[in-house]
Amino acid sequence: MKAMQITSVDGPDAMEFANVMAPAAGPNQVLIKVHAAGASFPQLLQTRGLYHVKPPLPYAPGCEVAGEIVSAPKDSRFAPGDRVAALPMIGKIPMIGGFAELAVAAMDMTFALPKEISFVEAASLPLNYLTAYFALIKRGGMAPGESVLVQGAAGGIGIASIQIAKAFGAGRVIAVTSTPEKGAAAIAAGADKYVLVDGFSGAVKELGGVEIVVDPVGGNRFTDSLRTLNEGGRLLVVGFTAGEIPTVQVNRLLLNNISVVGVGFVPERHRHLQTEWEAIMPHVRSGALKSIIGATYTLRDAALALNEIDQRRAVGKIVLRV
Repeated sequence: MKAMQITSVDGPDAMEFANVMAPAAGPNQVLIKVHAAGASFPQLLQTRGLYHVKPPLPYAPGCEVAGEIVSAPKDSRFAPGDRVAALPMIGKIPMIGGFAELAVAAMDMTFALPKEISFVEAASLPLNYLTAYFALIKRGGMAPGESVLVQGAAGGIGIASIQIAKAFGAGRVIAVTSTPEKGAAAIAAGADKYVLVDGFSGAVKELGGVEIVVDPVGGNRFTDSLRTLNEGGRLLVVGFTAGEIPTVQVNRLLLNNISVVGVGFVPERHRHLQTEWEAIMPHVRSGALKSIIGATYTLRDAALALNEIDQRRAVGKIVLRV
């Protein structure tokens, strides 16, 4: 089969499009013919050896796919030809192996896909929307009517967080973006208002502050994000696309009765993926959760896709057609 492989940690341009041996599904696993694969920040980090998961080289990155079942255990809920989305894996390592024509996934990381959802849209759902749901509903305990601030709001996680917040009852969602164009994309995704990064803390406080901040960015925005929280507020740490891992002076938490909450979406430790998929599916079918696809690329052009993310040009989700 064809796969886009990381053969060195010299960045996305060093990836190689190659013929490789097709994977074989083991017990409690399915084999999937991949039609689309999501491209996201973790793969960019992997091409430079900066991600916390470091499989032996060479390997195909790619943490989410959509396609059709090729084979499945006889006693499973899947059969050849079934349409699915999945978090793939190589060996015992989850969330890699998706940048390929065939991928293996564990049964509990494979999700039935309604026929009305395209493969391209489906490939944008598992990582971003399950993470956003886990962040806001499970870790953040978002209550109906609460206000939510979303950093990096025009990216894949940002758009998913906006839509999850609105679908599950947030009173107001404020987006933080770097440009007015990205702000317009956040509004199109469902945000009630956007503010630009420069001076966002003061602007949000003038709007009355928020109860929850979703932060996949980190870096120098972190402290200002804390300043936007009302008493009892929660800052959800989702990632560090800015590159810098921030620190917090805990007296800020004490004085304002606010919390910093880690959101570690780690599938091998996360035992409720199917339940969470079922929770978001009605909203996907209704159109309340609909990923904005910023661009699609062929599998061979995966480096171009990751460079879009690297250079902060991506709006919405980037998807590879396989």
